Amino acid sequence: MYKISLMGLNDLEEAYKIELEVNPSPWKYETFLSSFEVGHKGLICKHDSKIIGFVIFSPVNPEAHILSISVRTEMQSKGIGTLLLEGMLEQCKAMNYKKIFLEVRVGNTQAINFYEKFGFSKDAIRDNYYKDNSEDALLMSLLI
Repeated sequence: MYKISLMGLNDLEEAYKIELEVNPSPWKYETFLSSFEVGHKGLICKHDSKIIGFVIFSPVNPEAHILSISVRTEMQSKGIGTLLLEGMLEQCKAMNYKKIFLEVRVGNTQAINFYEKFGFSKDAIRDNYYKDNSEDALLMSLLI
């Protein structure tokens, strides 16, 4: 059974291990921590009391910006990302946000397809967005 809950400071170290595992250009731990100090929000997904995924987003009413969504490699394609994104969308609707946006690597077709299933639209390309390899980012958004 999977459980979605708010991410707290005591969850950061375990969630950061997932960040290192799955993100080709992971944040530094200090950035991860300071993200919450500046008011970003997060949800975690647990299975057997172990964090298996998370989403971090920046709420700037009337919008929210998805900063990171990650699921442990061995737990991918099991609906965890869907649970996290649905939970985040519910939170944003409850806070009366109107739009969600994100950037995704143009080569990450699995993620792009995932977001399109939720109704996200492709809005623009941000050239050389990712610093690790200068890959472009696809800007996507969803009106809620």
